Amino acid sequence: MAGGFKGVFVHGFLHALETRGLRARAYGCASSSFFPAGYAAVGAIRSLDLSLWQVGAQLLQKEGTTMSDVILESIARLGPQLKALLFAGPSARLLVAVTRVITEEASAQTQGPDARKLGRRLLVEAARGNARWRDAHLARELFGTAQAGTRPLTRANFDEVAYATTRMLHAWPLPATIEGQPYLDASYTCLCPALELAERGYRDVLVIGTEFGPLRPDLFTSAPLPPVWKDARLHFAQPSCDLAELGVDYASATPGGLEACFEEACRCAERFLAAGRFPN
Repeated sequence: MAGGFKGVFVHGFLHALETRGLRARAYGCASSSFFPAGYAAVGAIRSLDLSLWQVGAQLLQKEGTTMSDVILESIARLGPQLKALLFAGPSARLLVAVTRVITEEASAQTQGPDARKLGRRLLVEAARGNARWRDAHLARELFGTAQAGTRPLTRANFDEVAYATTRMLHAWPLPATIEGQPYLDASYTCLCPALELAERGYRDVLVIGTEFGPLRPDLFTSAPLPPVWKDARLHFAQPSCDLAELGVDYASATPGGLEACFEEACRCAERFLAAGRFPN
């Protein structure tokens, strides 16, 4: 699931699974869960430490730094290693949800000087469940390392996809494009690609949430993700509290909060496995 700095919970959960020798056949991600999912797909998430989040949180303390700067720094620092692992040898399938801008009107609005204003308006409309603008101008799209049913994720477009899937209009000033086309954060159309995995034939989907409470499919939809979808079972794993209470929110995090959230994720994974709800 997406979640800004709350993505550290996804990181910790996947780290705990890999430590137990557990890996999936496919990993779907949205927004900030991109790097944890990518490293899990190649079986190397235990090599990914908290600096993924710590460096970004520190950067935001500098005047004039934006979330665009934070994400681009992570891509520059971690992207080369992940690309080398992901495209050089066998790995699990990786699917990345992104939002495609489908009209010229929205392209001008989302890529121009009024993008932040539009982003704030969309957050208000999302809170009210008003998806009219979203539905008219945006569409969900998936990139993947296995091309069937997705657009191909390649070495050439990796950096663009990694940035685009995170670009929330209200806090990321730098535009996002993939192969010359405008894109936005996955969350506008997909907070977590669980249903998309189910639609591609995966019969048991583990949904790692970053929120406490019902998990929604996207920002504009209030109905929660269902436990069953197209003959697939969805298994939910979530923190036991709002991660903001531990010191981590969407666009801010304390060093102690990041450590606490990571540890909470590891405990959550152990509780989830001990409950025996997920098949071997």
